[in-house]
Amino acid sequence: MLARVRRAPPRYWLVLVAAVLLIGLPTVVTSFQSSQWNLVLIFTIAIMGLNVLVGYSGQISLGHGAFMALGAYTTAILIARYHVNYLVTIPIAGLVTGAIGFLLGIPALRLSALYLALATFALAVVTPSLIKRPEQLTGGVQGIGLVPQEPPQFAAAAFSTVTGGTQMTSEQWLYYLSLAIAVLLFWVAWNMIRHRPGRAMRAVRDGEVAAAAFGINVAGYKTLAFGMSAFYAGVAGSLYGLATTYVSPDTFPVALSFQLLVGAVLGGLASTVGPLLGGMFVYWLPIVSSQTISDQSWIPEQISSVFVKAGPAVTYGALLILIMIFAPNGVVGLITSGYGALRKRLRGAGERGTGQMPPDPQTG
Repeated sequence: MLARVRRAPPRYWLVLVAAVLLIGLPTVVTSFQSSQWNLVLIFTIAIMGLNVLVGYSGQISLGHGAFMALGAYTTAILIARYHVNYLVTIPIAGLVTGAIGFLLGIPALRLSALYLALATFALAVVTPSLIKRPEQLTGGVQGIGLVPQEPPQFAAAAFSTVTGGTQMTSEQWLYYLSLAIAVLLFWVAWNMIRHRPGRAMRAVRDGEVAAAAFGINVAGYKTLAFGMSAFYAGVAGSLYGLATTYVSPDTFPVALSFQLLVGAVLGGLASTVGPLLGGMFVYWLPIVSSQTISDQSWIPEQISSVFVKAGPAVTYGALLILIMIFAPNGVVGLITSGYGALRKRLRGAGERGTGQMPPDPQTG
């Protein structure tokens, strides 16, 4: 058993370390900071589903902000109008959004990559306007307000025991709830990717004609990816509504769909840990970029004001261009290639130090 643990790949150790850090985070930070990291986890869930669609099945979507809006409104309506328990509304929001995504994936089969991107972009544009229409149900432009969800007794008692008497807040409880759901959905996506559905999606992504020639149901797997991706976005939207305690059409602008796609690309498409890095980029990048630019006195005021107002969009665009040029496989791909190059260099240095030169490629 110990030998198997020692032989575990480095990525498994990284996942374990990340899990320990994420579990212990609310015990060492403030309640407000826990709410910030909760939003990071929520964006991670949405990007995780987008990664399945774009990274593994090769379908581009610019409308996942709309799926998040549908999930958030499903939860808000069920809680505010029908008094359903908030924990029950999370899977319902995912299933409703997943079913809508699956149905939208059927006509999308006839669209090429460019027209699919335009169609999903149109969905992101029209969804805020559609949400305003049934005012009695969705609250119109005013939206729907929710009350903060108090932690259950068992969670509050466990948290108080670990922290030495500190009371768990609703922000910390929602953080742990989002973390548990993110781990569960990560496990589902990881197992799907490692087995036949994941191999079939990658085959469809690399070549639909060749995949169909090998007997793969191209239409079935493409719609499955669309439905699964929408399910993840719906769950993320549900958690987002619970975290912000308020949903309105302005909560889910068109820019959100672009931010999710940029986060998926920055983290690394078809990567297992890329969504977490993407979630961190989506949440923290606009905040850090605006603060950093406003604090630089050497930047002219005219330029600084433009960057502060449109800083996130400018920063996302510039960073995306740099990633596409220098790290087309995202941050995870850059780290992996750098680690491989360093390991190769260290191995070569060790062989030269012991007098064992690597074999000549010409003579073997």
